[in-house]
Amino acid sequence: MRKWLLPLIPIFALALPSRGEETNAPAGERIALPPAYKNFRVIGLSQRSDDQSLRAILGNDVAVEAARAGKTNPWPNGAILAKLVWKQKQSAQFPAATIPDAFSSVAFMIKDDAKYAATAGWGWGEWVGLQQKPYDKAGFARECVACHSTVKDQDWVFTRPGELP
Repeated sequence: MRKWLLPLIPIFALALPSRGEETNAPAGERIALPPAYKNFRVIGLSQRSDDQSLRAILGNDVAVEAARAGKTNPWPNGAILAKLVWKQKQSAQFPAATIPDAFSSVAFMIKDDAKYAATAGWGWGEWVGLQQKPYDKAGFARECVACHSTVKDQDWVFTRPGELP
């Protein structure tokens, strides 16, 4: 190997897309925080009127490829969906615009039919605030499945990817 390449190896390693590797998983039913999620791409947006929040739904490469191909029912194993949540507010400069306010949380769904068979084929996790404090409520994954049961015919996913040109 050429000596000038050695310093670049760590940079290239950081640029590799995440395929859902899980490390340092907390005890119990929780997943680990996917380390490369900040490099995921947007696949959908949503606004919730019940808690006045804005959400950007991101996906890893597996999820993005599935969304673009229209193959999301079911989502493929290895897909990771990330939901970044902000409180919302009206823009002072442009009152017709709703903009993000304080960051609330990031939640994940990791598709693996075998590993997460007990929770509808998905691993579930949430981290709160800018500090990304794990949300460690007992029974969290089962609670997620119960809420998402209304969309079990959509592979337990509320998000409908937006069309891209």
